[in-house]
Amino acid sequence: MTAAPPSSLRERKKRRTRQALIDTALELFTRRGFGGVTLDELCEEVEVSKRTFFRTFTSKEDVAMAPDQDLWRAFLEELETVDPGGRPLVDLGRDALLAALERMDDEGWTRRLLLSRRLAERTPSMGAHGLQFCEATTQEALEILDRRFGLGAPGDLRPRLAVDMLIAAFRGAVAGWAAQVGGAVGEAGVAGVAGVADVARVAGVGVADVAGVAGVGLAGVAGVADRVEPPPRQDLAVRLRVEPPSRQDLAVRLCAAVAALPGSLALTTGPAADDEPAVS
Repeated sequence: MTAAPPSSLRERKKRRTRQALIDTALELFTRRGFGGVTLDELCEEVEVSKRTFFRTFTSKEDVAMAPDQDLWRAFLEELETVDPGGRPLVDLGRDALLAALERMDDEGWTRRLLLSRRLAERTPSMGAHGLQFCEATTQEALEILDRRFGLGAPGDLRPRLAVDMLIAAFRGAVAGWAAQVGGAVGEAGVAGVAGVADVARVAGVGVADVAGVAGVGLAGVAGVADRVEPPPRQDLAVRLRVEPPSRQDLAVRLCAAVAALPGSLALTTGPAADDEPAVS
């Protein structure tokens, strides 16, 4: 048997250490609270030095948000090579983001993403870190669009707005996706499919169209609702190991959210009837 090159071994060790830091951090933060775990305790749990930690992450916030950040870094890489094909910019961005989502093929990624999102909801410093990362990612995306397609004319806000809308659509998709584990996992899964159908109808497209863009069949969409009885209430990290939400469902929700963007821009306010909302 031929030994792997030393560089390859080092890279694999670095990846394993990085993953161990992410998994351990999310487990500890979820169980004890973000502020209830020190960096020293995290490093001791993984048996690495703080120097090793800072070679990979900049802060506790950085390691806690790694699942989300990994996806958007992959998105930027996909944006470098995605075929424009004469499509609207938002559609091009959607396809780059779907391709990035496909690269998150580790079966534990969805669970880590959800734990990270839940932590961010109640940790202000993670929210601030996320805003900084989002702005930096947006600027990198705009630089790529300018370099590849010349979409960076001074005063033209459309590229920025297109990227902002894609990010908003992703956040909306994640919100519905994350709601699946808000209590009764099985019931939320069924509600999630109904939500996708509602978004598709409002956007003027069919569920089949949404599923087609997401690269799944209607059976895949319906499969989201095919849940067993929910497990007993346990701590979130354990429950997500039992039945994590699927990457496929997130892709379907993302496509539905992007499809709904034109409809949301066409909404106008007007006088409301007694039994109707003030939107027409």
